[in-house]
Amino acid sequence: MPSTQLVAEVGTTRRWLMLAASTAAQAAAAVAMHGPAFLIPVLHGREGLTLPEAGMVAAAPMLGVMLTLVAWGAVVDRYGERLALLAGLSLTAAAGLVSTLAHGPLRLGAALLLAGAAAAAANAASGRVVVGWFPAHRRGLAMGIRQMAQPLGVGLAAVTMAVLAQRHGVAVALWVPTLAAAGAAGLVALVVVDPPRPARPIGAPSSDATARSPYRQDRYLARIHGVSMLLVVPQFVVWTYALAWLVSDRRWSAGAAGLVVALTQLLGAAGRLGVGQVSDMVRSRMRPLRWVAVAAVATMVLLGLAARLKLPVAVALMVLASAVTVADNGLAFTAVAERARAFWSGRALGVQNTGQFLVAAAVPPGAGLVVAVGGYAAAFAAAAVFAAAAVPLIPVSQEEPPG
Repeated sequence: MPSTQLVAEVGTTRRWLMLAASTAAQAAAAVAMHGPAFLIPVLHGREGLTLPEAGMVAAAPMLGVMLTLVAWGAVVDRYGERLALLAGLSLTAAAGLVSTLAHGPLRLGAALLLAGAAAAAANAASGRVVVGWFPAHRRGLAMGIRQMAQPLGVGLAAVTMAVLAQRHGVAVALWVPTLAAAGAAGLVALVVVDPPRPARPIGAPSSDATARSPYRQDRYLARIHGVSMLLVVPQFVVWTYALAWLVSDRRWSAGAAGLVVALTQLLGAAGRLGVGQVSDMVRSRMRPLRWVAVAAVATMVLLGLAARLKLPVAVALMVLASAVTVADNGLAFTAVAERARAFWSGRALGVQNTGQFLVAAAVPPGAGLVVAVGGYAAAFAAAAVFAAAAVPLIPVSQEEPPG
């Protein structure tokens, strides 16, 4: 049966259940990858680490992700999405359990690195499930829903891990990503089925357009990768240091700051959903991506200025910046999967996320140094430069209509 016919015949309920399972898998992975950032106040204060050292521990899962994303993409391309998700989430839960028993920054960082390396499977596989099971005219919305998982996972981590670490210690807080990964693995086992793929031609696959590397055709994918890497900087500056800024600079309690950060993640999730729907309506992923990049420049400049002047509006601008700076991910992710197609999407998405996490792993310690020298306002304003550099690189003219 042709793959397009099989997709059309899959029941709507089953398709949306698989979207829900993929979203849960990505949310659990987001908790494992980004949750340690909310341990920074405790690591820096109670545990005695310097701010750059605490940032290094927080960045360890993202370093692990960066090291394994392409490999997980190859697993997806060869063995399918279901196997990759089950293996990755199970290993994430196991590494999370180890992290709860780790003592000292080196052992903790190593355990978190392993958790991130395993959680990378969700980045490579869960998006392919959505792209594979949804038709083009619903794909932007569906991927927007799936991309809500990252801010929702970060929000869950913010509202739980920061408070648990403050009250009961780092080890107790690390049970949150451990249990989230185990629960998501169970849901994937119950629901997810690999999407259909076109038959690979026998004999000479390299001559087939569906199997040929999309990177040889033009620079479209490479430019999207570059744009996404640049836009990661403002996103992770805000994600990593918003809570620490509220606690240390604005004198908020960890609980109140965690609730505000969780709210920003809900708004970010809504933003991803909204721009995904817009991309379906205008039949373009790149034009809305450019709009988001311009908005990110403006909000980060204003946030840096307001934070420098200690204006009350700075908190509201932080909330807005948190929502705007995450809105691009779903658009770029969908565009990469659509251009790479079935036999290359796993690796292309792996390359996409590797570049993002390479930058994301450098942001916490790098921004920590900027904060130590010039304060949080300087870090916020500096992030706007990277978003501005992304705007002219967005390949609007090279885009093909989604289909």
